[in-house]
Amino acid sequence: MKYEVEQKFRVDEHESIAQRLAQWGAAFGEVDEQVDRYFAHPQRDFAATDEALRTRRVGSDCCITYKGPKIDATTKTRREIELPLPAGRDTVEQFTELLEALGFRRVAEVGKRRRKATIARQGAGVEVALDDVAGLGKFVELELPAQPGELESAKRHVAQLAQELGLSRSERRSYLELLLESEQEPGS
Repeated sequence: MKYEVEQKFRVDEHESIAQRLAQWGAAFGEVDEQVDRYFAHPQRDFAATDEALRTRRVGSDCCITYKGPKIDATTKTRREIELPLPAGRDTVEQFTELLEALGFRRVAEVGKRRRKATIARQGAGVEVALDDVAGLGKFVELELPAQPGELESAKRHVAQLAQELGLSRSERRSYLELLLESEQEPGS
């Protein structure tokens, strides 16, 4: 069973963080345009169970991801199952049609521009994502995949890197939760 140990932080800008990571040897890739489409289960309230089902499209690459409930109070550590879907710009539409035929319903789409790098810290390769999320702003995500016996060590690695980068405005809510909350605010 695979888990993702993740911490996300709201930031005002990305460049100082990217420069510090570059000094430590991280090389960022190109900016990816990602579109995540989230679905509601026909029999289970994912908001109440803290689960998520989404498709993701990055260019013509597509996948579907299930995220289980968060398992602690400080990080976004949760079980994740991600499966590739056939490449193609129509794949997400076809898969959406399949899910809707099964009773799932579209909840929202989250669009973001993401730059990623992996940084080796204390023997672990932590993935760093600099996200600019439509309607929400800028964030930094630190993520480390882990097996059940590695969770505490992975949490320590991620927390240490966050501290070294001076990241302090931790955000446990998902981009979907933040987007839905912002849409409910008066004047939105």
